[in-house]
Amino acid sequence: MSALPASSVGTARMQPEDLLRSIPLIPRNLVLGFLTAYRKVISPLYGDVCAYYPSCSAYAVGAVQQHGAVRGALLSAWRILRCNPWTRGGVDDVHPHEHFRYDLTARGFVVPARKD
Repeated sequence: MSALPASSVGTARMQPEDLLRSIPLIPRNLVLGFLTAYRKVISPLYGDVCAYYPSCSAYAVGAVQQHGAVRGALLSAWRILRCNPWTRGGVDDVHPHEHFRYDLTARGFVVPARKD
């Protein structure tokens, strides 16, 4: 079982010729690595306590993948602030970035899109 939500994994692979193009994605992938570790180690200790679907950590993964490390972290922080005992909760998906031009690996990391 993966520590990532099913919508956050893809089939792309990092190619050696894409190394230079992937440098701007390093902060995004570092945050995704942290979130994956959190979802695998710490999140199971809390159980299913989030009022929203997807859970706050799954929302954070999607937000960072779609919007980058800074904006994704801000969207995730806003979501965590809204997740409290007095909220109604419900479905709250990440709004996709309208110009998302990357691919996702099987581990949820973001890589440059291949044109071939």
